[in-house]
Amino acid sequence: MTTGTSGSSKPRKSATKSVRKTAKKAEPAASPADWRVETLARMRALIVEAVPDAVEERKWMKPSNPLGVPVWSRDGIICTGETYRQYVKLTFAKGASLPDPAQLFNASLEGGTRRAIDIHEGGKIDARAFKALVKAAAALNGSSVKKKAKPAAEKRSR
Repeated sequence: MTTGTSGSSKPRKSATKSVRKTAKKAEPAASPADWRVETLARMRALIVEAVPDAVEERKWMKPSNPLGVPVWSRDGIICTGETYRQYVKLTFAKGASLPDPAQLFNASLEGGTRRAIDIHEGGKIDARAFKALVKAAAALNGSSVKKKAKPAAEKRSR
């Protein structure tokens, strides 16, 4: 425990403030019954239904989030899932290029590339529309890979 200059066993004010600031942003050390854990698990299941060969991995581990951020990908990042105190955020790496007729995107709308869906406690997501969005993101990644590979194939045929 950090002690102040007086030798007391109380933590310094600055140490307490930084812990509080970090705790607000950190992924919760949530219990299995926590609504955020349940929401992220439900969205994970929909992602796997939509793109069964998508790979899930954990990236961007840091002290405030030692488990990292779940990232689903196939030929590139499809989306990431993060839990915050007030909501669960699903960020689509190329969301601005995706059709969203059900208007699921409700966050990061001002960016030129990404789009996100924030799900608050008790919030409902149209499963069919969400799976269509995930499929479209995976297809967009696949088409980008094909475009990059095409010039190399053309060079070989010359």
